[in-house]
Amino acid sequence: MLFAQEVPALQVPAMLPVVQTSHTAPPPEVTSLLPDARLHGQATLRFFGLDIYQAGLWVPAVFAPARWEQQTFALELTYLRDLKGRAIAQRSVAEMRRQDALDDTLASQWEARMAALFPDVRRGDRITGVHLPGRGARFVANGRELGEVADTRFARMFFGIWLAPQTSEPALRTALLGLRP
Repeated sequence: MLFAQEVPALQVPAMLPVVQTSHTAPPPEVTSLLPDARLHGQATLRFFGLDIYQAGLWVPAVFAPARWEQQTFALELTYLRDLKGRAIAQRSVAEMRRQDALDDTLASQWEARMAALFPDVRRGDRITGVHLPGRGARFVANGRELGEVADTRFARMFFGIWLAPQTSEPALRTALLGLRP
């Protein structure tokens, strides 16, 4: 489950896709890298009716969902509750481990890097991750540059939390990538 430790009494997610109705223009941090960005998919992660975050996948005019790891895109998370940056980093590593073997040393390095990058978030805050193929990932919070992780494996596994077939939230993946359920 994505970030389940923030709601310890909850064990099973009830994730419901949300149809985009009002947030049709990409945020400035997305348009600076993807001038032709369009919202490809959006969904809200919920645990027993508690909203955790809304995820939106911004892509260029031409985007092939089956090859997401080879393309530039932005994943925007709008938090719907307060979360600690360190907890986001810890849960991210746990979710990354679902996709592929990850030795403890590298996992610790990645967790430390994310903990240094990701701020504590409050309801309404946004963290946007930009996938940079062949380079890594760039992160922005509420329009403020957080930094970059120049590691292609990190980027593939980080964005795989939401987009890889091994995700713990297949309905969220389906909604973001615009796949048929």
